[in-house]
This record gives sequence, structure tokens and C-alpha cells, in this order.
Amino acid sequence: MQASEHSALAVLSEISSAVVHERNVGALLDKVLEILHRRMGMLRGTFTLRQGDVFTIEASHGLDEQEKKLGRYHLGEGVTGQVAASGVPEMVPDISQDKRFLNRTKARGGGKNAKVAFLCVPVFRDERVVGTLSIDRLGGDDEELRDDLQLLEIIGGITAEAVAVRRAELEERESLLEENKRLRIALEKSGPPGELVGRCRSMQKVFALIHQVAPSDATVLVRGSSGTGKELVANAIHLISPRVKGPFIAVNCAALPENLVESELFGHERGAFTGAYNRRIGRAEAADGGTIFLDEIGDLSLPVQVKLLRFIQDRTFSRVGGNAEIKADVRLLAATSRNLEELMAQGKFREDLYYRLNIFPIVLPDLKNRRSDIMILTEHFITQFNIKYNKQVRRLSTPSINMLMSYHWPGNVRELENCIERAVLTASDDCIHGYNLPASLQTGKESGTELLPEGQASFNTMVASYERELIVEAIKRNNGNMSAAGRDLGLSPRVMHYKVNLYGIEPKWYKA
Repeated sequence: MQASEHSALAVLSEISSAVVHERNVGALLDKVLEILHRRMGMLRGTFTLRQGDVFTIEASHGLDEQEKKLGRYHLGEGVTGQVAASGVPEMVPDISQDKRFLNRTKARGGGKNAKVAFLCVPVFRDERVVGTLSIDRLGGDDEELRDDLQLLEIIGGITAEAVAVRRAELEERESLLEENKRLRIALEKSGPPGELVGRCRSMQKVFALIHQVAPSDATVLVRGSSGTGKELVANAIHLISPRVKGPFIAVNCAALPENLVESELFGHERGAFTGAYNRRIGRAEAADGGTIFLDEIGDLSLPVQVKLLRFIQDRTFSRVGGNAEIKADVRLLAATSRNLEELMAQGKFREDLYYRLNIFPIVLPDLKNRRSDIMILTEHFITQFNIKYNKQVRRLSTPSINMLMSYHWPGNVRELENCIERAVLTASDDCIHGYNLPASLQTGKESGTELLPEGQASFNTMVASYERELIVEAIKRNNGNMSAAGRDLGLSPRVMHYKVNLYGIEPKWYKA
């Protein structure tokens, strides 16, 4: 069964192909043994791997599970153990004539069988024996056996390198998953993921969904009004996912001209269109190994939706002006502030794309529906902008708190962030006053500051404003206790309740 020079090359070629394409260690070893059986007439074969000073069968051909379990060899024990201890290949022309041969797996019966040879070679990694490769084959002359033994040494070296690389990749991935698991647990204990801020029940549900979906590669569709923090959610998912070490690429689909969206996403070849002087990789290719976030995906045109559909399906694409199929290992996150169901009814958004994106939806609430988070967000932004602008703002005046709490926030968290940035910049002491806030919060009935045509506040408005501030200060001093505040002001419980309802004051806002 000697492998001729031609067949030896064929064996090495097929094994090299298996090494390139097979990522699973066990499947790779099984594939190598199957090739040896098919190409070289191997009767039985085993790969053993080292565990301390014991070599156990990791993969086999021609052995059942019970026989495989029996294959354990200590250093120096039997032919396999001697090869492992010495690092020198062994050739046994006839196993029935060699007392070292233990037949530990009991796979070879006794009797007058044809002469069977046993070949065993050490498998090295970093000049250390990490395993053995052995085969049974029908006996031949010494020259044939030596040729096959030499071929096995080459195969053992190729396989050992591949196994080491696969195991290193697996260990790195397991380490990364463990690291992210610890990070997720820490984040769950310490608060919201990423840069998200909030304590209200609706946001707690959002945080729970983020922790639930982050470890997977599932496509996520983040929905919510403009300014609610959709990109922060996408970034938080990336930060606590196994892809955290990969890139996070954000693409605002609404900000790109329609004729450039495809080029931005998938890149273009040189000469693909006027001005394409050089090849350019797209965002999808740049995000390989990480996460791509498509913001405002509802603004994509139908032709681009078709190309994106194909990319979502199998993660392959072609550059504009090119024919080569490119595969990108990316996780897809998308977001929109538009009503996709309404767009589908109008024929402006593909139904099949919607169902591929909407695998795991996360809906963000408007700021007006999470008013208990307004002051938490405000404090967060004050700290952030104190650092950015080297300011020392420490608190907010009662009128400014009233304005922030009574405003309807059409621009959501982004509008609140902009308001606090302006307030911190214009603050002249350690306090944000009502006049530091934008005009939109200081006019209209939201802030209780209606003006006369001449621009002067009416007498009733000024009196009501002063009365409201006195009540709020009293409630604040008493940590939200309305009865105690009423006693401080000399007001009966009935009058106190009347005034609180009249001015729309919420005592719970001022609890410690």
C-alpha cells in the first residue's frame, strides 16, 4: 500500500485543504484519518493528545467508542508511549511479533490474520511532543513502510499546527466570552450598560433586553423618536458583546445622498463612476469582525434596500463596479424613528427586509414618558459638561427645576442635553438659574411665564410665580412631605392641597 510520489502529493493536498476549511478540531482530525483510510488503505488509525503524562485517543478511525476509551498510554508505555517519550517515530512491520505492542483497544483480533504493520509518529508543537499519530496497515516491505512513516511525520506536523491554531482561537474566544460575561454581570449590578442613563421602569426593561441580546449575533432593530438615544443602545450592545474588540461602524442612512449610499455601504472599484479614482472599501467591509449600525434605515431607497437584503441574508456583497463576492463577518444593528409599518403599506419599505431586521426589536420611550429620569439625566449632563468646559456647576435653582419638569421635550434626551450644555456654559456661579435655560423653556404656559403685549409679566403671574416658589421650597426642605411643608407655611391641609394642584406641583419630585 505504499503511497507513490503522485499519491503522496494528492494526500497532502487533500489534507491541506481540510486544514484550511475545517474549523472544528475534532472534525479536522476525523477528516485526516478518513483521507488516510481512503487514500492509503489504512485499516485503523488514531490521534492521541497529551494530558499531563497520559496520552488519550482524541480521534480515531476503525474503532468504536468503547475501544476508543480504552486507548490511554502513559509515557514509555507500549509503542505509543515510547514514541511519545522519545519523540522518535516507530515502525512495527508485524504487530503479532512485537511484544511491546499492547493492543490496548482490543480492536485487533487474534488468529491467523494477514500480517499487519503499525506505524506511529510523534506530533510536535514548540519542540514538545503533544500527541501521536498512528495507523494500522497491511504489511509491506521495509522501504514501503519507511516511505509511509515519513509521510505520516509530515501529516502530523501539518495537523499539529492547525490544531494548535484552532485551540488558541477557541481559548481566545472562550476567554473573550468569559470576560464579557463578567462585564455583563458587573454592568447589571452597577447600572445601565454603556452610556445609557435611567431608572424608570420602561428604561429598566430596555436595559434587560440589551443584556439579553448582546451575547448573540442576532440582528436588532432599535425604534424610537429622534433624540431618544438609539445609537447609544446600539453602542451598548456592541460593548457587552463578544465583538467588543472589533470595530463599531455607524452609518446614518438619512445623511447620505441616495446615489452614494451603496458606495458608502459596500465600497467601489476604481473607475466605477466619475470621480472614483481609487478603490475604496465600504462601511460593511470596514466593520468586518465587529458591528455595523445602520441609523435611520427607514430612509433608504428601494434599490438600496434590495442590495441590503442580500447582505443581511448571507453577509456577502460586491463593490460598486466590481464582480467579486466579498464576505464580511459583521453583526447588524439598525434603528429608525419612522413608522416602518406605514411605509410598507405605502410601498416605500420592503416587507421582506422589515422581517429580517425586526428579529429582536427594542423600543425606546420618549422623554416625556419617563419624567422621573429628567433630573437624573440633567445631573449626568452637568457632570459631563463641567469636565468639558472646566466649570463648577453644583445645583439647579427651584425655578429651573420647575421649567425642566414641566416642559414637554419634543426633542427628547438630545434636546435636554443641548439645554444643559447651554446652561452650564452661561452659568456665572455654581447654580443653573431659570434664565440660563433656553427661551423655549421660559415662555408659554409650560413655564408659567405668560407676558403682557408690552413684554411685562402681569401682576397675577408674578404673584403666582412667587407663591409657587415658596411652596416648592417648603416641600423641598421637608423632603417631599406636603403636610410638613404646609405647617411650615401656616397653610391648612385643604389649602395646601389646593395650591399644589393649582400649580401642578409634584411633591414626589422633591423627595430625598
